[in-house]
Amino acid sequence: MSQIKLPGLIDVHTHLRVPGGEHKEDFATGTAAALAGGLTMILGMPNTSPPLTTRQRLADTRANAQQNAYCDVGLFAGASREFLVDLPNAAQEAVALKIYLNDTFGTLRVDTLPTLLACFETWPREKLIAMHAEGQSVAVGIGLATSYQRPVHFCHISRQEEIELIAQAKMRGLPVTCEVTPHHLFMTEADFKRLGPLADMRPKLATQADVDALWAHLDSTIDCIATDHAPHTLAEKQSENYPPGIAGLETSLPLMLTAIQENRISMPRVIELMHTNPRRIFKLPLQTDTYIEIDPTAEQTIRNEAMHSKCGWTPFAGQTLTGRVERVLLRGQTAFEAGQVVAIPGSGVVL
Repeated sequence: MSQIKLPGLIDVHTHLRVPGGEHKEDFATGTAAALAGGLTMILGMPNTSPPLTTRQRLADTRANAQQNAYCDVGLFAGASREFLVDLPNAAQEAVALKIYLNDTFGTLRVDTLPTLLACFETWPREKLIAMHAEGQSVAVGIGLATSYQRPVHFCHISRQEEIELIAQAKMRGLPVTCEVTPHHLFMTEADFKRLGPLADMRPKLATQADVDALWAHLDSTIDCIATDHAPHTLAEKQSENYPPGIAGLETSLPLMLTAIQENRISMPRVIELMHTNPRRIFKLPLQTDTYIEIDPTAEQTIRNEAMHSKCGWTPFAGQTLTGRVERVLLRGQTAFEAGQVVAIPGSGVVL
């Protein structure tokens, strides 16, 4: 066994399903899954039920996290026409604002220009705006970043034309950043044909050419690897009206470590994408005396029954990956070791 240390990793895009979806994930199971994946800080999305659109909802959800989280957690506020007036107050409980321009799971979507402009005018400038934007909506987001001269972060970019557009914006010095998910790097539309609903997510899986384009920009244009961890129960996925989304917290690092072994990316670049850049872009606090120990050459076969996520399944089940998390230290205390969470509930700090 050849263990090495890495800084605690950060995932800026997770769905922890609190409130309203606790049957498929909660703060305890979601943060346990994060630790198992070498992640010591995660940010939760606002498209819950009800959505996190007001200061009170955010405060209540933060209190739940403080009682139950095993790792550090921050929350996004959600943009909504109905609660625009509360945005500045909601910002006091949130790390960033999420604007949904395209179809997603849940009720949050900004589909009018006045609402979109009001978000950019009223959300505090010291906090980031993140967007679910696909296709031409990416151009809209870049235009707003330019007009308002404030940073915009694009979530789960998945198509060649999108990443190339962002690359052009960056070359012009525009204040934009972006993330890509492991499932958009390691799966294509062929996997949906093979797995059906178990490989359905938003954005949908793309072509091999799109995947190749993401890899081509991984050393330059792309700023973060983020999981878009979006768990649903198997029963929900096997229903007639199945929801989009898959679990990702526990497979993200092993997939990237496997890519290192295959000489597709370097370890320093993985650290930039999964620690340094997320912390810088979202202005996240330093976690002192926090690191993970991994065995970068250990092989493991992904098994549904070994998952810490409450949903209990992954489309990567059965795949053999190279690299395994052995131990996680959070503020000097062992939080995860030998496949088990050993921290106590509430060990995580709520940002």
